[in-house]
Amino acid sequence: MQYHRVIDPHFDIGLNMAEIKTNSAPKAPSYQFLFRLLAGFAAIATVLSTAYDDNPEKTLFVCLPVILAYLLCGQIFIRFTRLKRSTKYLILSRMDSVALGGLIAWINFDPLPSLLFIILLEFNAIISGGLKRVVSDSLLMVAGAVGLAFIQQPTFSLQSNWETSLAVLVALGIYFCIYALYSYSQAEGLKSRVDELEKMQVQFKLRNYRLSKYLSPTLGKAIQSGKDVKLETQRKKLTIFFSDIKGFSELTEEMEADALTELLNTYLTEMSEIALRYGATIDKFIGDAIMVFFGDPTSKGTKADAVAAVSMAVAMKKRMRELQLRWQNQGITKPLEIRMGINTGFCTVGNFGTENRLDYTLLGTEVNLASRLESAAEPGEILISHETYSLVKDVVMCRYNGEITAKGFQQPIPVYSVDDMRKNLGKDSSYLEHMTDGFSIYLDLDKIRRYDKERILTSLETAADKLRKKETF
Repeated sequence: MQYHRVIDPHFDIGLNMAEIKTNSAPKAPSYQFLFRLLAGFAAIATVLSTAYDDNPEKTLFVCLPVILAYLLCGQIFIRFTRLKRSTKYLILSRMDSVALGGLIAWINFDPLPSLLFIILLEFNAIISGGLKRVVSDSLLMVAGAVGLAFIQQPTFSLQSNWETSLAVLVALGIYFCIYALYSYSQAEGLKSRVDELEKMQVQFKLRNYRLSKYLSPTLGKAIQSGKDVKLETQRKKLTIFFSDIKGFSELTEEMEADALTELLNTYLTEMSEIALRYGATIDKFIGDAIMVFFGDPTSKGTKADAVAAVSMAVAMKKRMRELQLRWQNQGITKPLEIRMGINTGFCTVGNFGTENRLDYTLLGTEVNLASRLESAAEPGEILISHETYSLVKDVVMCRYNGEITAKGFQQPIPVYSVDDMRKNLGKDSSYLEHMTDGFSIYLDLDKIRRYDKERILTSLETAADKLRKKETF
């Protein structure tokens, strides 16, 4: 597959794999072909420069045709065989190493040209296959030189034939210059490609940031981990949470759309921040309703997930009290209350939908029960099922709230109302709230700053004095 595209109303990425492979870097030249061409040129020049030795006819009419035929056969082998390109050049490389060793022995191991031939071979081996290739080509070259030495029995001499050395030196220089030119063009190409990739990276980060706003961070991390996103589900024991604002529908008839939108966005932002702080996976927002769950894609254990869900609900309830005071200052006289329902049980969770459009969510009877608990809760109340209660009762103060009849369930459902976390109750309680007509108090000792303490005490004493004077009238 050469082309892949992901399209979403808020996310669009097109990736052409063929184009990336073509443009990512300049195409590398065939070093093996270049090496054979220049080595052949040097060999022919060597033959010509030594043609006026004791046996010129043998040099010109035997060695020269052999070299030309060898080079031609190599090109025919590359052109017409069906082997892989890498396999073809590997075979030729080994043959060239043996032939080059034989050539060194044929020129009687002339020091300077022999050294230049060796440098040419080793350099080509390094850029073509690294140290492993150097070892194999060197051994084959030695084998070729030894083999021809046994046949020809060369005469060793420390004096160099400068004509032969010059031919090899020219070939070596041309090879180095071509490689340097390619290296420069490759560096320039890679530099421009890096600049292009940096721009693409900025664009992808921006798109990823925008896309992340439509996904829970927990789910986003799971997707970015490299897991294949496909239609699949699994059964897992989860803790499900539902909440909504009591009387929100009536409020929509009283407020302007802009003010209502700002209020709702503020509420959802505050609640979602609390949910994420406790490790929840946000499933969806349905108007003023919120659905989250604990236990997938990551879980700390069934009990820890249930405790986190109830702790989150308590934190939301407290935060709602603060929001009520803010909204009252904005002219919303009717206090908004949230009701919450929590249940724990086995659900089917995963990707639902089609191959082109997926929705990560969960289904099952336990999900419906959590929704029924939320509907049955009183304003400001957190109702939990018996399954959740059995998991959190040691850390959460709950009271039995009787049984409810829920739609879709034949048997009555025992429910429990959450008061607070046990650590916040008793003589060391850090949280207090009370609201009635004409009076409301919200006290969270953990958030009160030391320099505000005296002012709060003065306000409470003033309120108490006024309340006492009112009683004497």
